Amino acid sequence: MLKHLRSVGTFLLLASMSGGVANAIPVESVTGVENIQQNGTATGTVVDAMGPVIGASVVVKGTTNGVITDFDGNFSLENVKKGDVIQISYVGYKTQEIVWNGSPLSVTLAEDSEMMEEEVVVGYGTQKKVNVTGAVSMVGTEAIESRPVANVTQALQGAVPGLNLSTTNSGGLLDGGMNINIRGTGSIGNGSVDSPLVLIDGIEGDMNSLNPNDIESVSVLKDAASAAIYGSRAAFGVIMITTKSGKAGKVKVNYSGDLRFNTATQLPDMANSLNWATLFNAANINAGGSAIFNDETMDRIKNYLAGKYTDPSQPEYYGTTPNYENGKWNNYGSAHANTDWFKEHYKENVPSTQHNLSLSGGNEKVNWMLSGSFLLQNGLIRHGKDQMNRYTFNSKIGAELADWIRVEYSTKWTRKDYEQPMYLTKANFFHNIARRWPSCPVVDPNGRWMAEMEIYELEDGGIRDKVTDEFTQQLKFIVNPLEGWNIYLEGAMRNSNYNEKEEVIPIYNYNINDEPMLRNSDYGTRQYVTNWRGRGEYYSINAYTDYTRSFGKHNAKVLVGLNYEHYNSDSMTGRGYDLTTTDKPFLSQTLKDHTATDSYWHRATAGYFGRLNYDYDGKYLAEFNIRYDGSSRFLADKRWAWFPSFSLGWNIAREEFFEKLSETIGTLKLRGSWGQLGNTSSRYESFADWYPFYQQQGVGVANGSWLIDGKKPNTASLPGITNASLTWETVETWDIGLDFGVFNNRLTGSFDWFSRTTKDMIGPAPILGSVLGTNAPATNNCDMRSTGWELEIGWKDQINDFKYGARFNISDSKSKILSYPYDGAFDAQSINSYYNGKVLGEIWGYESAGIANSQDEMDKWLAAGNKPNWGSNWSAGDIMYKNIDGKDGVTSGASTLADHGDLKRLGNNTPRYRVGLNLDASWKGFDFSVFFQGVLKRDWAFGSDDPYFWGAQGNMWQSTVFEEHMDYWREDNQGAYYPKPYFGGINKNHQAQDRYLQDASYIRCKNIQLGYTLPSSILAPAGISNCRVYVSCDNLFTLTSLSSIYDPEALNGYSWFTSGKTYPLQRTIAFGVNLSF
Repeated sequence: MLKHLRSVGTFLLLASMSGGVANAIPVESVTGVENIQQNGTATGTVVDAMGPVIGASVVVKGTTNGVITDFDGNFSLENVKKGDVIQISYVGYKTQEIVWNGSPLSVTLAEDSEMMEEEVVVGYGTQKKVNVTGAVSMVGTEAIESRPVANVTQALQGAVPGLNLSTTNSGGLLDGGMNINIRGTGSIGNGSVDSPLVLIDGIEGDMNSLNPNDIESVSVLKDAASAAIYGSRAAFGVIMITTKSGKAGKVKVNYSGDLRFNTATQLPDMANSLNWATLFNAANINAGGSAIFNDETMDRIKNYLAGKYTDPSQPEYYGTTPNYENGKWNNYGSAHANTDWFKEHYKENVPSTQHNLSLSGGNEKVNWMLSGSFLLQNGLIRHGKDQMNRYTFNSKIGAELADWIRVEYSTKWTRKDYEQPMYLTKANFFHNIARRWPSCPVVDPNGRWMAEMEIYELEDGGIRDKVTDEFTQQLKFIVNPLEGWNIYLEGAMRNSNYNEKEEVIPIYNYNINDEPMLRNSDYGTRQYVTNWRGRGEYYSINAYTDYTRSFGKHNAKVLVGLNYEHYNSDSMTGRGYDLTTTDKPFLSQTLKDHTATDSYWHRATAGYFGRLNYDYDGKYLAEFNIRYDGSSRFLADKRWAWFPSFSLGWNIAREEFFEKLSETIGTLKLRGSWGQLGNTSSRYESFADWYPFYQQQGVGVANGSWLIDGKKPNTASLPGITNASLTWETVETWDIGLDFGVFNNRLTGSFDWFSRTTKDMIGPAPILGSVLGTNAPATNNCDMRSTGWELEIGWKDQINDFKYGARFNISDSKSKILSYPYDGAFDAQSINSYYNGKVLGEIWGYESAGIANSQDEMDKWLAAGNKPNWGSNWSAGDIMYKNIDGKDGVTSGASTLADHGDLKRLGNNTPRYRVGLNLDASWKGFDFSVFFQGVLKRDWAFGSDDPYFWGAQGNMWQSTVFEEHMDYWREDNQGAYYPKPYFGGINKNHQAQDRYLQDASYIRCKNIQLGYTLPSSILAPAGISNCRVYVSCDNLFTLTSLSSIYDPEALNGYSWFTSGKTYPLQRTIAFGVNLSF
């Protein structure tokens, strides 16, 4: 009965597909076998240790001729010749191949021990997955291969529960990365960071410097017990990336390449010029002003939209008229074109390409691998060059020098060359694009780019060119003096070189007479060149040894070692003004006001570590870790500290009392862990980050506010106070987990609950008297806790030639301030800052009763005690805010915990319930997969001055109009979503409120892929062992309730800009091929 239960999933799925499939299962009795065999029909029975195997695949090797076994494990396969090889396979069992000689077959399948003994990469080694007691997740190359992504972080998003990757303020900039944390926020960032440690083949590195196709596997160590072996660098988890190596056998050549096309995933739908002008006029009139677009201009706009201007010799054809008073073409409120500036500045279907080539081979003594790649990524910007090139070259070689010693050497080289218009990120392009009115034309009647529309700035205003080179070398000796005893000696060094050149070249616009006019752009009217060159060096040494021994059913492994890492960086920056010629914008060609600065930083970490692994008969598992860590960031008496951890596990499925269920539930493991790690991580962007115990006297070059002999003098400032007591943050983690595998491990999964507390977190300086004359230094005075859970489930199975699988993960976490310094009473803490008990991401705002549709309705509402203490002249079309505290009027009180007036917690902008779902299938050479990623709960409140959301935000020159904004209140649109618009500095309707709280949750189709692998019979004559062609699409579609103006993954703005003002994320369609020789 248990055997049938184990296979019932296969049968139900098979039966549900179609009646024909079920009837196709041959169920003839094995009696009369001799006659059947003479007719070329192979029959037999497939069993395992427990009885018949239902649904096993029986195929003539190299053909599509196959059947599956019935309820009794029997099969009957026609058109079989004597001497044919028959393959019998089933998920979770070793595939068997039998030469048919005409007799009935009796096949006994054995469990695939390699599958059961799957190993995962952990700190300083590997462990059998069944014996892991920490919280570890692992993904293979299948999650990354053939994805049209520019970097590794994009491919990992949503693939691992608890590994949270989110878009930075840079959005989709070509050299942009992603924010990464494991299990949520762990620091308030007031002097430390909560980024995980990223290890590439065992040493710290930048995962985005890798070619994604070079990756073999990615392991994520999430709790203190699993990450503890790496000490102070791993307080918030570890991402361990293992790159591919050569394998024994003949030389193998692999090539993969694709041609991809990129388009913005989401751009606002800009209103046409007539709607824009109508709303702008209404907003200014509502504020007591006059129409911005007069009747004559409105008529021209209507004529332009109707296509009535058909004569290219007339300026009206271009959407403008001459202004003879200032000699310029009319723009903004006096122009009448119809330009969608987002479509003008961002291209669609931008081509890019990537190519990868690797060679590998070896024998029993030596293995090697060489790989190289090239990525040409073109950006979306239409005007100016926006392009990044990435080159990589990796090599690995391993050799067995003797039976007891092996050496491995590897190199990695990466170059990134990113060129973009200087104006793109050094000025206000992302801020300004929606502030360019559609009434402004792209081209003036003289054929020049229209003045003030920033096209000249992008094309002629100089470039920003960033070149980065990284070269890493690793050398490793593995010595095996005795059985079970290994000694490892590892050394690594990485050299990084950076060169960034910025050119600022003032540009010219042209007047109605086609004469140049110097344009005062956001970055001035004077030429200058800045050149920054830097060098970084990283060295690491790891020396450790392990010893494994078994005593009967007792198994133990001891590991001890030390590691040392040293980082240093030096840089020099030079700037000069007034170029001899803009054709050669180099620092050497500048003539005046030369300045130069340099810097040098260095730091080091060291640690001694030990680990003991023990298990009894594979049932009872234990692991103990200890680290003694030191950091150069602290003074001598604070420099070193001990950090312990332990974890326990119970393989319930291996107990004797569980034996009756073992065929159904093959894996059932309960585990728990506790640990402490020290955190010394910093952003390392300032002197205080590197040397918090040293005073720094600020100096400036030619930056004084007065002139001496016609020049600005150098300056110096008083040094600040340092904190000699600054010490380690302690990160303490509890984790309880359950791993399971059902139906011969076709269904697998894990669940974890965790609690992580950051103790002695670096927080704000204590408030000291003003007589001190300077700010107090930051100190260890805060505590914060993150709690959450993770669930991961996977299914894989096979029905004849059809293989399919599914992987689903979901995780959740939230962070709460436990301790934060404050003055006075507890209830006097401000709700606008951190406070004790605050859950990070809280959104405070007002309740509202909607929009008043008449003056009488508004007057009655205000008379009932609901008058806000901000704004005036409340009227029809305005928001009716609610008084909820019972006091007269709507106020924010003192904005404290005790008195926050009518403010309340509306929601939370922390992403909750992050999910990932991957579905895959393959059949007769075809393969298909689709991957969804998303966030199931997130609130978002836009600021009162956010033009992308509100449209008219009080300031005409900071406002915009998208199609969504046209649903604003007016007499003929009383059911509108948006309130009455205003200019004149009026944003009384834009306070955070429940009416406009946004649901920012989403589900995005991150990747969908269809491929076909050509039959070997076609490829073999050409010497090709494998050829797969595919089409793959990233970010195909998104399901969300959020305003269509925004991409739910890119809600933040670039630099200081408001929401949505950043480089768009991209939808990518790729056509590719994978070849093996």
